[in-house]
Amino acid sequence: MSNFLSKWGEAAYTSIGFFWMALWAFVLGYAISSLIQVFVSQERMKKLMGDNSLRSVSLGTFFGFISSSCSFSALATTKSLFQKGASFLSSMAFLLASTNLVIELGIVISIFLGWQFIAGEYIGGFLLIGVSWLLILLIRPNTLIHQARNKLSSDEIDTHAHHYGHDRPSHDHQSTDHMKKWSMVGKKYLVEWDMVWKDVTIGFTIAGIVAAFVPRSFFETLFIHTGSNESYSFFTLLEHTLVGPAVAFFTFIGSMGNIPLAALLFNNGVSFAGVMAFIFSDLVVFPVLRINAKYYGWKMSFFILLLLLSGLIFSSLTLHYAMDWLGYLPTQASHAITNQEFFNWDYTTFMNIGFLLISGVLVFLSRSGNHSGHHHQMAPKSKTLEAVLKWIAIGSYVWLLVGLIIHFAI
Repeated sequence: MSNFLSKWGEAAYTSIGFFWMALWAFVLGYAISSLIQVFVSQERMKKLMGDNSLRSVSLGTFFGFISSSCSFSALATTKSLFQKGASFLSSMAFLLASTNLVIELGIVISIFLGWQFIAGEYIGGFLLIGVSWLLILLIRPNTLIHQARNKLSSDEIDTHAHHYGHDRPSHDHQSTDHMKKWSMVGKKYLVEWDMVWKDVTIGFTIAGIVAAFVPRSFFETLFIHTGSNESYSFFTLLEHTLVGPAVAFFTFIGSMGNIPLAALLFNNGVSFAGVMAFIFSDLVVFPVLRINAKYYGWKMSFFILLLLLSGLIFSSLTLHYAMDWLGYLPTQASHAITNQEFFNWDYTTFMNIGFLLISGVLVFLSRSGNHSGHHHQMAPKSKTLEAVLKWIAIGSYVWLLVGLIIHFAI
């Protein structure tokens, strides 16, 4: 019993420590995302993404880069763009970029995993788009695309979408009042947190539990031949890139909450390819599969799943071999995040204090205006799943609070 309590305290302390490491990065990333989303018109994006040309795909990628990293928000925006005339290929480029190339995700990855994984995330994001582009041009799923557009029109899914906060204003609705715009930035900042707080809470809590309770032997069973980089054969790497998405499929946690888990996988011997496949898998989880089916039908949903799985497996393997060939393949010892002291008077503490002040300013600004605007589209999440996640998140807070008491009492 005492051993369990000790591990409970260690798990809670580690979860809080992980979040403390990343707090300033979350604030910075969502503040930047909020600024961009207030001043970029979605109407303009729709008009510029109408075909499969390099220009349209590039613009879709760029607009995804400057958008929110929340998968459910990205799904809703992608559906809206596709429904209003953007090509399927450009819409997929937007979806992949908005969940893999966003600024805030790179910042959090830099804290937990290092520069090699940042490079892998951004280069891999472009590879994912490239593979999807190639497969779409080769397969030419014109019938599926036509059926998906017809389903969007006939089902009128927009009337069933959930709305949170305010969306990016169009030129017709942009206010010339300076404080009004900053108030919108503050409101959008709160919307960003509202979209991810459950995923982040559960993700960091699970990361602490895994760090304290799960032995290395579990990962060695799940991911075969974990250990030295030199021992990874092609089939070992392939198994890692297949198991990584399978693990992500059953965790249901978004990309931001998955990063500390990815760091733990890497520290427990999972290959660079396997970890990258896990990070890339935020769009192949079951809720996303179900939402795509609701939007476009099950055939198109499975086709998108095929595109994403093919892309992430190819991209992860390519990145691993490229890093190995260049001599930059990271080692587990270089980022042992569980062996460090989380709370010191160092740059992390000062950054957190500074960005908490910025967060307070943004919250204050969100309360300073009382204006109407477009609602921020969210994919139609399952009410049951959201309720379950909410209660799991609340349970996580209780777990963390009791664990911290145990940690400092023992």
